[in-house]
Amino acid sequence: MEKLILEAIENKQLIEFYYRNLLRIAEPHIYGVTNGIRQVLGYQTGGQSSNGRLPDWRRFDLNQMSRLAILAQTFPGRRPVPSGKHSSWDSRIAIVD
Repeated sequence: MEKLILEAIENKQLIEFYYRNLLRIAEPHIYGVTNGIRQVLGYQTGGQSSNGRLPDWRRFDLNQMSRLAILAQTFPGRRPVPSGKHSSWDSRIAIVD
């Protein structure tokens, strides 16, 4: 799964996956580690959401993601963040250009 996330970030492609039993479609922007947990920061553009607000920024724990697939659809790259900065990371493995 890590290889697919890295490929999607490199090629700026949307990913589709299940998270907490809900289908998600997102732009993967950062793959990194926080508090020892590998996570993807994504801009969720489609699928389902437990709180109903889409599109929106979300962090997804890698160990809770399943059935990950890279979609043919691309996205232009970085998006402005409402706060002006992304939340903190222990380490960043990959980030979108």
